[in-house]
Amino acid sequence: MCAQPTAILFDLDGTLVDSLPCLLRSFRHAFETLGLPPPADAEVRAHVSLPLEHRFARFAPGHVAPLCAAYRDYYPRVFARESAIFPGVDKLLAGLRRRGYRLGIATTKRTPWAKRFVEALGLAPHVDCVQGTDDFPHKPAPDVLWRALAALDCEGQWMVGDTASDVLAGQAAGLKTYAVCWDGQVSDDLAAAAPDELAPNLERLADLLA
Repeated sequence: MCAQPTAILFDLDGTLVDSLPCLLRSFRHAFETLGLPPPADAEVRAHVSLPLEHRFARFAPGHVAPLCAAYRDYYPRVFARESAIFPGVDKLLAGLRRRGYRLGIATTKRTPWAKRFVEALGLAPHVDCVQGTDDFPHKPAPDVLWRALAALDCEGQWMVGDTASDVLAGQAAGLKTYAVCWDGQVSDDLAAAAPDELAPNLERLADLLA
């Protein structure tokens, strides 16, 4: 049990939730809706940590607004059935809260979307705060982490994520960083970010806090 409340922050997509297939499908759908050739999944995946507008701007800068509209029409209709929390995540979060930690989600999604997503997948009872990126700098800037910590009203200890942006944001916020690679593939930029811990799942996190 923590002597004083201490916060652990988590990224959402790719960290707590296996949502990549749904994100890629929704991205392709937006291009197909506008009659545009979609980029390869591998190209989209390389930029999945960016805000939606930034992702579309990389591939179709003249069509960002309609692509975003098509994506945002489709994604809410499919995310709950095409995404799932990673194995053991709910048990881990419940265990950390029993030990006295305050848990927050700090995501590039906008806050209303993030809260809807978290609730639909049954994660809401396991976290104390869901903070999205709303008209302020996105990760790797630490702004979303600072806002989550302010909402939790306690000192932060770890930032847990799956991308270099998560690690760099955590470092900028003065937190220890835990990078998870559920598929076992460590990208060059994630390795270069030098997280304090790099693991194929989240099991090691509980041990580090023991």
